[in-house]
Amino acid sequence: MTDISRTRAMFSDMLSLPRGKYIPVDVAASGAIGFARGAFAVSYDRDLISVPGCGVYDGLPDMELVLDDERRKGWQAGTEIALGDLQINDAPFGLCPRGILKRAVQDWTDLGYRPMIGLETEAFLFQRDEDGIWRPYDTPGAFVYGTGPENDPKDVMDDIWEAAHAAGIPIESMNGEFDNGQFELTLRFDHALKACDDAFLMKTMAREIALKKGLLLTFLPKPIPDRGGSGLHVNFSFSDGDGNNPIAPTGALSELSKHCMAGLIHHHEALAGLLATTVNSYDRLSAGSLAGYWANWADDHRLVTTRCSTKSAKSARLEHRMADCATNPYQAVAAVLQAARLGYENKLPLQPAEDLDGLENVREKRHIPSGLDKSLNALDKNVALRKAVGEAYCDALLYLKRDEFKRLLGKSVDDVRDFYLPFI
Repeated sequence: MTDISRTRAMFSDMLSLPRGKYIPVDVAASGAIGFARGAFAVSYDRDLISVPGCGVYDGLPDMELVLDDERRKGWQAGTEIALGDLQINDAPFGLCPRGILKRAVQDWTDLGYRPMIGLETEAFLFQRDEDGIWRPYDTPGAFVYGTGPENDPKDVMDDIWEAAHAAGIPIESMNGEFDNGQFELTLRFDHALKACDDAFLMKTMAREIALKKGLLLTFLPKPIPDRGGSGLHVNFSFSDGDGNNPIAPTGALSELSKHCMAGLIHHHEALAGLLATTVNSYDRLSAGSLAGYWANWADDHRLVTTRCSTKSAKSARLEHRMADCATNPYQAVAAVLQAARLGYENKLPLQPAEDLDGLENVREKRHIPSGLDKSLNALDKNVALRKAVGEAYCDALLYLKRDEFKRLLGKSVDDVRDFYLPFI
């Protein structure tokens, strides 16, 4: 890269906020940048709370962002991106989302499989009215799978596409989603860490480009009560020792795939505490929605939580549809991979596929808890999943999110939306 004058060192925290520092390129070359561990103990409304592991009553000690050797292209003039892993005293920091993903990848690698991930993100655009209030983007001619000015009269998605291309963020597709002002931005399949790095940077970049145009791109799960929700679909497959995809090598689901889906279904309620981590998330997750409400699965069925595609042995995949983009992508993928691994290692049997429409009729009785508080309780009780993801991480997340739930208890739908909207 030429004409680079600064490095933007970045990491994503438990609130999925892009924390970081601008530093000179020669300082970045040292390989590690210090931050206060207390960054993980700050709520959306900037209160400092005693999250376990953050050292709030120990002087808010340091952690280090140990940078990757590779630098990525940025989308700001003269700026490169440096990502890395958080450490304390030369050991992994248990609250680092990228760290728990690396652990999940290693757990699968030890079994002979390398996880491959494709992430689908959805978001709404908002514009300010004459009173300075954020209102839905004015797109009267928009329609699902729409492209062009009818769906995006201010060309926001065009600018995001060009910036992503220049920054090496691999967009697979981009289109208008179901509702006016809603868009889907899908990233290409890649190795799990690269896929999540891409998703983290894409979300950050897209929001910043929209803001420079005077608009707000929000990945909030349900920003408009009477419109559809926005999700984060986690598509995954594996590469085995021979470089083959073991999901459906003969055109039918493998035993590996069946056990993976069984694990996701077995841990369904607790997964909500890791994948649907805002109060607003539960406005999106409901019966009859195209989201991960029921503890079920089916082949090529968008009304179930775990959908599989087996038409091509090479591109066969499993798709988990519960998460939303308020959730840190590293956390979401780590949780899905670990629940799937527990199913595989314990050889859990897979229940019959859902064969009803999912809109008005469904066979499954189990579903996600009715709110964030209950999902956090389900996660707290699920010792196996907590250990798999990381107990220190889950303990901190539970503390942080229970505090958040209490702050929003009794608030109106609009108050909850406005609490999250500037950040997600």
